[in-house]
Amino acid sequence: MSALPAGSPEPMPLLQVDGLCRRFSLPRTSLFGPRPELTAVADVSFHLAAGETLAVVGESGCGKSTVGNLVLNLLSPSAGTIRFDGEDLAAASDARWRDRRRDLQLIFQDSRSALDPRLTIEAQVAEGLEIHNVATAADRRILVDAMLEAVGLAGDLAKRYPHELSGGQQQRAVIARALVLEPKLVVCDEPVAALDVSVQAQVVNLLRDLQRNLGLAYLFISHDLSLVRHVADRVAVMYLGRFVEVAECRALFDAPAHPYARALIGAVPAARSRRGRHVKPLRLDGEPPSPMNPPSGCPLHPRCPFATDRCRAELPTLRPLADGRTVACHHAEASQADGLAVRAAEAESQPLKALP
Repeated sequence: MSALPAGSPEPMPLLQVDGLCRRFSLPRTSLFGPRPELTAVADVSFHLAAGETLAVVGESGCGKSTVGNLVLNLLSPSAGTIRFDGEDLAAASDARWRDRRRDLQLIFQDSRSALDPRLTIEAQVAEGLEIHNVATAADRRILVDAMLEAVGLAGDLAKRYPHELSGGQQQRAVIARALVLEPKLVVCDEPVAALDVSVQAQVVNLLRDLQRNLGLAYLFISHDLSLVRHVADRVAVMYLGRFVEVAECRALFDAPAHPYARALIGAVPAARSRRGRHVKPLRLDGEPPSPMNPPSGCPLHPRCPFATDRCRAELPTLRPLADGRTVACHHAEASQADGLAVRAAEAESQPLKALP
């Protein structure tokens, strides 16, 4: 995005989320006892500009997909506000949400359950255009054909039913159905996880081309950090329902500040090769705690090598560092300095070889 002239006001974010929480009530463990609660998302705040990609990464069960479902009103928030184009969608009526559905779309992770087995692929891609009364019937056919060709499902494949397609082809159909409406915001929940590597590249390039042409914003939920590194503008690292670090993508992969972010990135082979090889894996002992019984203070402290008594007693909140990132860690500067010291030591002991 282009820089603003000096003194110009900051543009309003396309999406602004503040204090988002989601709690689930669970069955009672005793007849007259209270119903236990599971906090899947706890006090999550972020913003997303038009044309920007914010990736949300973290271990399975940390709450990534729940954040996406809350933004799309597939789940109701227990607390917090969700503003889209300046409108509070958390308080919007069902009728208003119906009007807004064209602007907010979802690329599902499980393509098999997302597709209707009774309809052909081309009928399912056209369905959203018909519901929202987009263009004439003839123009809808042109839009559908163009989108199916873009994702590699033109010709006979468009006339098949979901069970006649491979898993990767089904996922491409889900992507086409979401993008044919030209939404402003797309929540991508593991959008290419089911695809072969070569097809992943094609679909990711398609997503990026559409983003440039239409100004789309992506909330990109993924386990694949090597993919995130190439598609995201900013990255939010999530642990046990909370954002623990939010930073520009390059800054995060070069020098993660939160110990959990450093452990995630250091575990990716691509992050340790050539330019990023200084991200040495940080060992976290044990398993993630249960969200049913989170530890006191910082939720990472039972596993973190930097933990102190303060970490065990006080929950850290997101705070800005000098480089503009926000980190929820009492000792973020020490963690980041430790990682940079590793980089300096490795650079001296193992100089890079010239590429052929």
